[in-house]
Amino acid sequence: MAAQHKLLPRLARVLGGAALAVPLGLGHAQAQLLIDPPREITPPWNALRPLESTPLPILSEPDTGEPVAPEDRPVRTRARPEYAARGPRFGPWMYYPTATAGVFYDSNVFSSATDKQADFASRFAAGLRAQSLWERHSLDMRLIADTTNYRRNARLNETNVDFSANGRIDIDHSTQALTRFQAAYLHDEVGSLTSPTGAIEPTPYGFFSGDVTLRKQFGRFTASGGARVDRYDYGSVRAANGATLNQDARDGEIYTAHGRIDYAFSEKSAVFAAFENNWRDLRGTPTASLNSNGYRALAGVNLELTRLIRGEFAAGYLRQNFASAAIGDVSGPAYRATLSWSPTRQLDIHFKTEQVVTTTSDTSPTAALATSFQLGADYEIRPNLIFSPLLVYEKDKFRGIPRDDNVYAAELRLKRLINNWASASAYYRYLQRDSNIAINSYEKHVIGINASLQF
Repeated sequence: MAAQHKLLPRLARVLGGAALAVPLGLGHAQAQLLIDPPREITPPWNALRPLESTPLPILSEPDTGEPVAPEDRPVRTRARPEYAARGPRFGPWMYYPTATAGVFYDSNVFSSATDKQADFASRFAAGLRAQSLWERHSLDMRLIADTTNYRRNARLNETNVDFSANGRIDIDHSTQALTRFQAAYLHDEVGSLTSPTGAIEPTPYGFFSGDVTLRKQFGRFTASGGARVDRYDYGSVRAANGATLNQDARDGEIYTAHGRIDYAFSEKSAVFAAFENNWRDLRGTPTASLNSNGYRALAGVNLELTRLIRGEFAAGYLRQNFASAAIGDVSGPAYRATLSWSPTRQLDIHFKTEQVVTTTSDTSPTAALATSFQLGADYEIRPNLIFSPLLVYEKDKFRGIPRDDNVYAAELRLKRLINNWASASAYYRYLQRDSNIAINSYEKHVIGINASLQF
């Protein structure tokens, strides 16, 4: 089986079951580009993801600012108290149990040009979130487990477990120390770029990550800086000929230093600069090093053009120096632009484009120049019925190998909130990868339904 690119990080898990992962926060991104609708990460947690879009700051006093009506907030994140989980409370903690079950059909479970096999699969996910209610500081912990079982291809079955914790220490009213820890047992899907050539089952790996960041707001400035370490520990996997493919060469650590500074001219405009610097220390083999180091830096502007139109536009530079002579030094421009338009209170339209020069995964020596365009929408048909279409185009120009790919993807999703403890959704996805290397080209259709419970 030729290696393919793992395309939809947030829609991972062989594309079909990802609808279960998204509401529960499951999924570990390992692609060079996030193919997902633009999303905001609220302060102070945006300090942990300095290159992501963030909301504009609130400069006025809370009591004097004009409150934003619930119906004027984005459709996807709009508060709907009658459908919100209530959760039991025990002392200074709130608990939110969740469970999701679903079935899906995948027309090409191996994402293959030659071995096209369709199959049905079931999926079950359960999670528990514990959130502190302290007056100062906070701790938010989540434990999620999910299992996928295929009807005919049992070798593709997998179970993933993911624990994460976000903590905030309020040093003073304008200074916070932020921490994040994650420990997970996950899989690389068969047919992804990170899957070994010839593998016939998902590749298991342990993932451990820790981040410590200091964030400070002074006047119109907000600054943050921190460090993160990610560790990968891969297991072996079976090949089609019965051999065992040892993946120890991919074990190792990724060290990252990151920072961001924003200056707000008003509550409707700000400028920022952000960077990430990484060192990849992977085991590799005597003849193939996986080590590299590099950085990505962006500077841009965040604007609220009107109450209905908002965008963030940034440009910069990226450089990654590989120890492997086959790739060497890869560098070039990087940019990102997001735009959100709300023509009515029931409709939000999102556009995002991004170009990066990066590795296709943290533990792969393959690099690519990737350019993505995304157009999506969230339409509130009724307060409890939301329709979300998404179109994606991505251009991948690989380095170190003579390969160019064009990727086309589309998704239609309909979600219905039944009450404060139950919801249901249905989705259809189409994915096509056209490569100048024929064996790397494929297409697939995925259709599924889910039912979720929250307490």
